[in-house]
Amino acid sequence: MKNDFNNIFFVCSMIEYVSRITQNKRGAVVRALGIEGIRKQLSDAEVNHCLTFDQVAEEWINWYNISDGDFDSVADCKYDVPDYMAIGKLYAYIVTDVQENNTVEETIMNFFSSFLSDLISNFNSDFYCQNPEYLECCYKEGKVLWD
Repeated sequence: MKNDFNNIFFVCSMIEYVSRITQNKRGAVVRALGIEGIRKQLSDAEVNHCLTFDQVAEEWINWYNISDGDFDSVADCKYDVPDYMAIGKLYAYIVTDVQENNTVEETIMNFFSSFLSDLISNFNSDFYCQNPEYLECCYKEGKVLWD
């Protein structure tokens, strides 16, 4: 299966979207999908591009039994919330750049389950605005490199 950037971008944007509407951390959504679910969604992305985000989100929530959580990264935000596709694109760039020896599915699972995904999801900070190369370095080092 070919995983081009557009498919990765779509799946990352969907993870962000589903996380927001179910009020879950991004890691909870990828764990619900699992590696096989992520692989399936990457494969289906070319078709799912034609559907609305609401329709695909509803399918994901039902197929993968994603229940509502209590992590609302949008309601508590004091500032303009970045669009889910803008954050999805940021995630897609990072995922493709840090992939190394893992499959794209493993990289998506690992990245969205990491401390960095939680920091990016805090829209009251400017962490999501940082240079993607800096974010990649933080991810690889397993810590924030400066405060």
